[in-house]
Amino acid sequence: MSQNVVILGTQWGDEGKGRVVDIVAKECAHVVRYQGGHNAGHTLVVDGEVFALQLIPSGILYDHVVPIIGNGVVIDPRVLLTEIDSLAAKGVDCQRLMLSPQAHLVLPYHQILDELAEGRRGDNKIGTTKRGIGPAYADKASRTGIRVEDLLDPEHLRSRLRASLAEKNVILRDVYGHEGVDPDRLADELIDEIAPRVAPYIGDTVGHLHEALHAGERVLFEGAQATFLDLDHGTYPFVTSSNPVAGYALVGSGIGPGAIDQVIGIAKAYLTRVGAGPFVTELHDDIGNHLVEVGREYGTNTGRRRRTGWFDAVMARQAVRLNACTEIALTKLDVLGGLDELKICIGYEMDGRTLHVMPTTSEDLARCTPIYETHPGFPAISMDEWLVMADASRSEDTGFDTFPEVIRKYIARIEHLAGVPIVSVGVGPDRRASVASRGGPFDFPADEATF
Repeated sequence: MSQNVVILGTQWGDEGKGRVVDIVAKECAHVVRYQGGHNAGHTLVVDGEVFALQLIPSGILYDHVVPIIGNGVVIDPRVLLTEIDSLAAKGVDCQRLMLSPQAHLVLPYHQILDELAEGRRGDNKIGTTKRGIGPAYADKASRTGIRVEDLLDPEHLRSRLRASLAEKNVILRDVYGHEGVDPDRLADELIDEIAPRVAPYIGDTVGHLHEALHAGERVLFEGAQATFLDLDHGTYPFVTSSNPVAGYALVGSGIGPGAIDQVIGIAKAYLTRVGAGPFVTELHDDIGNHLVEVGREYGTNTGRRRRTGWFDAVMARQAVRLNACTEIALTKLDVLGGLDELKICIGYEMDGRTLHVMPTTSEDLARCTPIYETHPGFPAISMDEWLVMADASRSEDTGFDTFPEVIRKYIARIEHLAGVPIVSVGVGPDRRASVASRGGPFDFPADEATF
């Protein structure tokens, strides 16, 4: 594995990033979240125990890893503390966690504004999780936000809240008919209940990272959401309020571009999306239902049913370009088992034209229809059989040769269309349930394998 690596989603999220981060983190000293908030969820299964993470980097499950929440993240301190308590109850030590003092806070009025604004949109909803993420980033951009470091200065915090809520309460009362939020009551709560518990985790994350880089320690940068939810490069306006693309790993953590050696893009073997927005390969049939039920395609945080569709190679190529991906980790291949045939979208048709690049507007993308190529399916395979193949790939150094030929050809075709190597294929939720290509970043010795 290269020295420092960015791991991010190449689709619309829910690709299984947390699990891949968990695998790679074993070989790293630091894992950094660089954007997003608790609108992102990672689910990990370790020895049958489920860990659902929202803010804390996935590397927290390794004792040797320093998990860092960078300046580019927006943090709901209540959610963070609940997550810490939940992990502690399962025996996970969170004392190593570091919070950037420059990260912005998600506060109750952000969530109120998010909910009210989405409700007001009616049929024009953008699919927000209503967690207050967008309003918190809006405050950051307008320079009215509250930062983590403000928790350390009670009087400054109170003054900042009064100034911010003077404007927010006008909007809440006059636009939405809401009673507003008392800044002093909120300040008291933050000062008395939140600040004392959060303060021990606040540290100079930028300085810490640069010392780690100087010492030659491996750092992993963990993206939330995914490429096509990016505020600039996604299917706008049906996007998140931050930048999940690899370039923001630099901004959201405080490092320079020379520090990144490798970018692993995570891609599901099919495609899912939550909320509104164009979806060229979406399925509304029994196959779509199969993907939902077998893949357990329901949101980690919201419980919302995900929309499902065939793998889109046009999106995959665009994601590789936008992120300078050096390789792809394919996930949830096992979900395709039992389907008679598989399809891959290799292009779009729009107004009689064939496109091999995504249109720049969501309106044009919504007008596109998929151009498919069809591949043979494969029978349903039990998890025990998948694990036998995964174990054999490591103990016998077979790589993808452990798979039946029909699966190898499907993987090879996606690899060719995406334009970068596929280095790992996930076949289940457990750490063991991954098959690595020979010589790839996941190809650890069998006695050291964590997946």
